[in-house]
Amino acid sequence: MKDLKIWFASSEVAPFAKTGGLADVAGSLPKALKRLGVDIRVVMPKYGQIDKKYTDAMVFLGNTYVNLTWRRQYCGVYHLDFDGVTYYFIDNEYYFYRDWYYGMGDDGERFTFFCKAILEVLPFIEFKPDIIHLNDWQTGLVSPLLDDHYREYREDGFYKNMHTVYTIHNLKYQGVFPKEIMNELIGLDWKYFNPEGLEFYDNVSFMKAALAYSTALTTVSKSYAEEIKHDFYGENLQGLIRRRSDDLFGIVNGIDFEVNNPKTDPRLYAPFSIDDLSGKAENKKRLQAETGLKVSADTPLIAIISRLIDQKGFDLIACMLHEIMNMDVQLIVLGTGDRCYEDMFLQAQDWYPGRVSANIKYDGVLAQRIYAASDMFLMPSLYEPCGLSQLFAMRYGTVPIVRETGGLKDTVVPYNAFTGEGTGFSFTNYNAHEMKDCIGRALQVYQSKSIWREIVKACMSQDFSWEKSAREYEELYHNIIGRFS
Repeated sequence: MKDLKIWFASSEVAPFAKTGGLADVAGSLPKALKRLGVDIRVVMPKYGQIDKKYTDAMVFLGNTYVNLTWRRQYCGVYHLDFDGVTYYFIDNEYYFYRDWYYGMGDDGERFTFFCKAILEVLPFIEFKPDIIHLNDWQTGLVSPLLDDHYREYREDGFYKNMHTVYTIHNLKYQGVFPKEIMNELIGLDWKYFNPEGLEFYDNVSFMKAALAYSTALTTVSKSYAEEIKHDFYGENLQGLIRRRSDDLFGIVNGIDFEVNNPKTDPRLYAPFSIDDLSGKAENKKRLQAETGLKVSADTPLIAIISRLIDQKGFDLIACMLHEIMNMDVQLIVLGTGDRCYEDMFLQAQDWYPGRVSANIKYDGVLAQRIYAASDMFLMPSLYEPCGLSQLFAMRYGTVPIVRETGGLKDTVVPYNAFTGEGTGFSFTNYNAHEMKDCIGRALQVYQSKSIWREIVKACMSQDFSWEKSAREYEELYHNIIGRFS
């Protein structure tokens, strides 16, 4: 079987830059593929926010240039071997030394530059991949650019046999910009600007460009791969997705089991394991004390770690907040997002002192402590492509309460009182009363410490490491190469 060479492109990669689950996937999947013997190399922007301990270790390889039609822009290339994986960082201070990763008003230009750089630097670093693996809209232009500018027209045939895999992490965020960037920045032939291509309501969609022109498409759970073929979940792209359904594969995400290990995680107050859960009780006690909650071993502690946005089901929680608190629980929240939901949890903290802890911020250490200390993890999402939070929660013995959608449906097995099987509690319809009743069922089972302990152990025994998913990606890569060889 042919040795695989993969060029893995992402706008964010943990631990260098992170705003959400994309960074966790991009930080973990390449490591798992590397362990399978794949020659995989990762490329991302060199943001100004990257920690100095990483930038100091990077090696400057030199620079090339990227053409944005009439502009010729500097493109520095840095290299870093980290945790067994080779990384390349695309440097341009004008584009990437900003206050934040996205939302600066010129993201169309910034990520057109990045897409072109993904392709331009390959001869410079002397790496000729079989597959370019693209992730989310920020890399979406690579597929039509490869088709139009590179694959057939470079005389030495360097790009001729390259193919692309595009992974949808969240279909809602599509990278839509005015069509004028076709001439101003991208320089694609206008034949690509059509309803079957990258035209989206008379604009350019980076996401649609990738969906139309990539060799294969993946998304991050099998249920989400089916859901996005339908109008409710399809974000106005469902027609194209249905047409490409033979090329669409659902591969569930994993998490890094080495980093997220309750036995060895240095971020926790105390270690614990499936065979010795005493440390979990210590984590709960210490977290309660640190975050202003009343220290109580027997009071159920429900956790929420999330972006505070509508997608995550916070309108349901808003409807039932007082009813939930009347169930004699504690609630700890970590995250930022829409002001209305931030204010809701801050107000609840005032209403229920010692019972609600609202932490309106991002804090990676506190997140791990919450995963490890809590009894239950609430995730009532309207839709969820995969979700990683429920996987982290189960890894640390915190029982998820979820709505049956996308990756939540694929990864959480509803508890069955007759067989004793299951790893969580779930409800079907997007309905506040169903969510409240589901929480009630979980709290009722929680009263039996012996049964609850078995559910906790069932959660911790699940294997959501990347090995199985990495093998599915490896098989997909080989199938693409075989199809075109």
